[in-house]
Amino acid sequence: MIPLERIPTDYREGYEKARVVDEAAADKYVAHTLIGDPVMDALLDELASLKPDQVHRFISAGMQEDEAELKEAPQALRDFFYSVAHPEPDWVNYDEFRPGIRAFQRNAHHILPAFVAGTLLVGFSTLISKSFVQTGRIFDNGVRRLRQNNRHMLEIFFPGGLDRQGDGWKLSVRIRFIHGQVRRLLAEDEEWDKDAWGTPISAAHLGFAIANFAGSTIEYASRLGGKFNPEERAGFFAVWRYSGHLMGVPESLLYTDEESAAAVRRIAMMCEPPPAEESILMANALINSAPLVGGVEDQRERFALVNGLIYPVSRALVGDRLAYQLRFPQSYMPNPIFWYKVDHWVKNLRAKFSKNADPSFATLLMVSAYDDEGLSYRLPDHVHAERSSHW
Repeated sequence: MIPLERIPTDYREGYEKARVVDEAAADKYVAHTLIGDPVMDALLDELASLKPDQVHRFISAGMQEDEAELKEAPQALRDFFYSVAHPEPDWVNYDEFRPGIRAFQRNAHHILPAFVAGTLLVGFSTLISKSFVQTGRIFDNGVRRLRQNNRHMLEIFFPGGLDRQGDGWKLSVRIRFIHGQVRRLLAEDEEWDKDAWGTPISAAHLGFAIANFAGSTIEYASRLGGKFNPEERAGFFAVWRYSGHLMGVPESLLYTDEESAAAVRRIAMMCEPPPAEESILMANALINSAPLVGGVEDQRERFALVNGLIYPVSRALVGDRLAYQLRFPQSYMPNPIFWYKVDHWVKNLRAKFSKNADPSFATLLMVSAYDDEGLSYRLPDHVHAERSSHW
């Protein structure tokens, strides 16, 4: 048992209850709330003396394997890019990804709503919401952030996306850099209460996030009508597992399969305290941003979509207890998932008579962040989003 005085105060009550269920898992999860990503944290400390443009240039060179440019970079950065790809974990099998990729592309029209209306809300119900609220990232540019999440998911589930040269690989490693930089900025901010909350964007939260991205998404997408056979389910979890590895989730908390992902999710939700005010702000901001991500800008149409469909479906996915904790409005719609399926069927029927040959994939592209300038590897330089340079 970890001495209570070492445990962040907000975790103590949940930790004691979780130990009754699984002592080892509870000990491991709470221990990871005290650490971030030691490799990335040390690297960013070393890069802190460089100008932001230099850091961007060197990270870009590492991503693109530009050896000539990398020769000018600090040795620590060169070592990092070599180590992240050499050697790959012995459990990585690219053939296992293929069924998961096929299932994602076939079920994208169910996976996206499941991710936004269910998976992300479960994630934000944890203390990680404090990191987002303190930086202000979701409020200053929430739509773009959601589109970036969609872009990452699209790229890792694209054939070859997790190859060393693939954009899914690069975006996963980019997220690791961004998490590390935000962690560094928050740790220096006097508003961050480490004694209560532990390390910002901790290894515990990253391990839970990946298990949640895989497990909750496939569960909720299936409830919305998605179809996944056992091989496809295994492939879906394999893709997220490797992306999680690239994002810096330690092997000690990185799930191995669907069953172990469920175990991580279960013990994490027991250890985490009930949703705080930041969770409530994040969850409701996310739902209200969702129509804008899809290009719905008319205020009345957005209001009708949010209150008439998204909130009821979200409540049906995450359950009444969490919906109540997140202060969702009461829903009186009977069987909202049935009406979601009816709405989806009507849209598919209309699409068959339109010129759009692949409506689900086209929609996925539309709601993802694609810029003419390509991927950017700039890092935030201030803890508050509104005061940070563009990244």
